[in-house]
Amino acid sequence: MIQVGIVGGTGYTGAELLRLLSDHEQVRIRVITSRTEAGKPLSGLYPNLRRHIDIAFSEPDIKVLSECDTVFFATPNGTAMTMARELLDAGTKIIDLAADFRMKDIEDWRKWYDMDHACPDLAASAVYGLPEINREEIKTAQLVANPGCYPTAVQLGFMPLVENGLVDTGSLIADCKSGVSGAGRAVNADMLFCEVVDSLKAYAVQGHRHLPEITQGLTEATDDIIGLTFVPHLTPMIRGIHATLYARAKGDITDLQSVYENRYADEPFVDVLSSGSHPDTRSVRSSNMCRIAVHQPPGGNMIIVLSVIDNLVKGAAGQAIQNFNLMSGLPEATGIAQAALLP
Repeated sequence: MIQVGIVGGTGYTGAELLRLLSDHEQVRIRVITSRTEAGKPLSGLYPNLRRHIDIAFSEPDIKVLSECDTVFFATPNGTAMTMARELLDAGTKIIDLAADFRMKDIEDWRKWYDMDHACPDLAASAVYGLPEINREEIKTAQLVANPGCYPTAVQLGFMPLVENGLVDTGSLIADCKSGVSGAGRAVNADMLFCEVVDSLKAYAVQGHRHLPEITQGLTEATDDIIGLTFVPHLTPMIRGIHATLYARAKGDITDLQSVYENRYADEPFVDVLSSGSHPDTRSVRSSNMCRIAVHQPPGGNMIIVLSVIDNLVKGAAGQAIQNFNLMSGLPEATGIAQAALLP
């Protein structure tokens, strides 16, 4: 069995990690840390895991964590980077679900995250954990930066167009909607039920910190300059991301459907729907699947891609386990092959 530790087990992504790993046939969860809940049983906070994981929260302890084969960080930005070097030196693999190691340009990272980086050399060597792009590098990685939720949906939607040079990459548009769980579990008046129900609003229009992460990923797929307008929205649902993506075709494209079907033909967690389809977020709820549909409206050269994921699974915990499986030499879908929940 692979010994696993989770740092930060009280947030929504930590809870999803626990839920999914509880049924992973190759995993033994050795430690779950939380400074605020230390000493309390996990089932007291998450009763759904009662009789699935019999363990109590504990204070973060490098010695205990370094005895694990792999440690997941489901913590706020700025936490994993303070512990990463000691764990890596002990031979422990790391998967960080926050943003500490996603960006290669550290000055840009400092600007967007408003803090100094504790180990920029590790950020430079970390592997960006989007399996559909970096699968082979992930297999041999010691430190994986799990992508953000918006970047996952947007990059998977745009990538076939960008990789094949089919669109004007200087004028891409990502119009994205996310469920409230994307804001995390911390108490925030703006996220209260009475504040979000029956309402829809855009936010961070002047600049969302996921923008440079998306741009970085798309830039690596092309020699062209990436110009991206990214507008996120908050929707009154618990989980899910719907990304509506716009790009102008460079010329006539006779079979756009085949471009997507061929690109993702062998991907276990990308489902290209039939021509004319409109994926909805409920079709991926609690699953690790990204569902994509591509459209070319008549009378113009605009391409519209619809990309949906569960922000807590393919956008966070499920993708982290997908990376874990690759890093551990396991079948990629182990523990995360569940169908979506309906209704």
